[in-house]
Amino acid sequence: RPFRCRVCGKRFGASATLMRHQVLHGAERPFSCTECGRGFCDRAALATHRRRHTGERPFACAECGKAFAGSAGLLVHQRAHTSERPFACAECGKAFAGSAGLLVHQRAHTSERPFACAECGKAFAGSAGLLVHQRAHTSERPFACAECGQRFRQSAHLAQHRQGAHGMGRPHLCLQCGKAFALRSTLARHAQTHTGERPHACGDCGRRFHQRAHLARHRLAHTGERPFPCGECGKA
Repeated sequence: RPFRCRVCGKRFGASATLMRHQVLHGAERPFSCTECGRGFCDRAALATHRRRHTGERPFACAECGKAFAGSAGLLVHQRAHTSERPFACAECGKAFAGSAGLLVHQRAHTSERPFACAECGKAFAGSAGLLVHQRAHTSERPFACAECGQRFRQSAHLAQHRQGAHGMGRPHLCLQCGKAFALRSTLARHAQTHTGERPHACGDCGRRFHQRAHLARHRLAHTGERPFPCGECGKA
């Protein structure tokens, strides 16, 4: 990827892609949302953003049903099921499901904070942190409780409210992303997707996994065992 952004260090395979990316750091955002006025560098990004207002989430995970406004969000989410984390930090080895997560993490090593609030000057390593912060100035609260209508700036705050105020039956809350679970053990497994912890190692090749079940499924590749026959034809 020979084309590097001088502002944030992200690399691209084509100069045209780099130019589109660099618009993110500048003022040129010609495609504006008619709902909130936020600007975007291309129509595709605007279309994905507008689904935040309409609630439309056309990209659903076949594994768990969780839906997303854009295909990129779905792709990163699916790696939580497969334990795939192809983006590793060269500095400390921590791995991530998406390149965006790695890029934000790398700024912890460099102390780089390229996303600054135009209102107060506070800077952030990632655009998501800036977006959440900006809502303190605009009073925007895009996350609404379906039970009572109360609105929140962050999805994690909405999850805490739903559990505490309405007793939604999932008392074990992830403080990292706000997702709630019925069992503490399920929360513990989920937390590993944030920390990068992979405690279950394959004795044959050394590959590591978040969950014991994923390791067991992987080991079938070494043993050649096919324990799940088809009920129709018997083929495994």
